[in-house]
Amino acid sequence: MILSNKTLLKMLDEKSLIIEPLKKEQIQPASVDIRLGNTFSIVEDSSTGIINLENEIKYKTITSDTYILLPNQFVLATTMEYFDLPNDLTVFVEGRSSLGRMGLFIQNAGWVDPGFKGEITLELYNANRCAIELKAGRRVGQLVFAKMDNTALNPYRGKYQGQKGATVSRVFLDNEIV
Repeated sequence: MILSNKTLLKMLDEKSLIIEPLKKEQIQPASVDIRLGNTFSIVEDSSTGIINLENEIKYKTITSDTYILLPNQFVLATTMEYFDLPNDLTVFVEGRSSLGRMGLFIQNAGWVDPGFKGEITLELYNANRCAIELKAGRRVGQLVFAKMDNTALNPYRGKYQGQKGATVSRVFLDNEIV
């Protein structure tokens, strides 16, 4: 079941859901707008030109209120908001249609597990032929909250728990199932 603004406001008031900082205007009928934070990370070039999943990937991270996203460029960014989700609530991360119409795509996993705490890292891609100026504090997406039928047996406690800022890939820490 997707949660309404009425339910979200009640949960925020009861502190069973935490989103900070949050302005009341961000709460939409069936979602919460998310704003762009001020950290950005880009993959550094490697001598081989190849990224593999077994080794730590090198990134350059900057803090800035403005970032120029070049055509066909990919950058990690972060939300301004910090989230603390209960163990029976999951979240879908969606881009804003107005920005998608400019060629700005949020290319993320699109999913936040119950029990997650932290800022959400966004994977942004500019599919336009023109550069796009990104500014911290601007609405870039929205979260759709869904109530689960029961509390998660194993709420999220993974490698991104508590993340702040544009958090780089930690895929090299995976224990693969073979």
